[in-house]
Amino acid sequence: ATKETPLAFANALKNSRRNHQIAIGLTACLALVIGYFTLTPMPNLSLAGSDKAHHVIAFAALAMPVAVLYRRALAWMLPSAIAFGGLIEVIQPYVNRHGEWADFIADALGAILGVILGLILRRLFRHMFD
Repeated sequence: ATKETPLAFANALKNSRRNHQIAIGLTACLALVIGYFTLTPMPNLSLAGSDKAHHVIAFAALAMPVAVLYRRALAWMLPSAIAFGGLIEVIQPYVNRHGEWADFIADALGAILGVILGLILRRLFRHMFD
């Protein structure tokens, strides 16, 4: 049974419709989480790393599933992710947060980095998708 498990997993990844659904679903869930944490009052937490690093990581995670599982959607997803980062920064002053150009730039760089890393992962594991 252990020999069949990796094969079953690889075969499941070859189902492009399922991959597209997973990519869009995961990206939507991540967008909701990012939206929640960026548009609610900031807790008094001390997180490791800089604020800009958190923006880069969050938006890289947002873009990566589509880059790995649904490349064709990158044409609309990447601009949407960048616009989402900008929209967050515009809304933040209305929810007692501070919108910053530097955060928007970190969001955009994170989305681009997520696409690049996702495409690299897809290439490294292409045998699982083709």
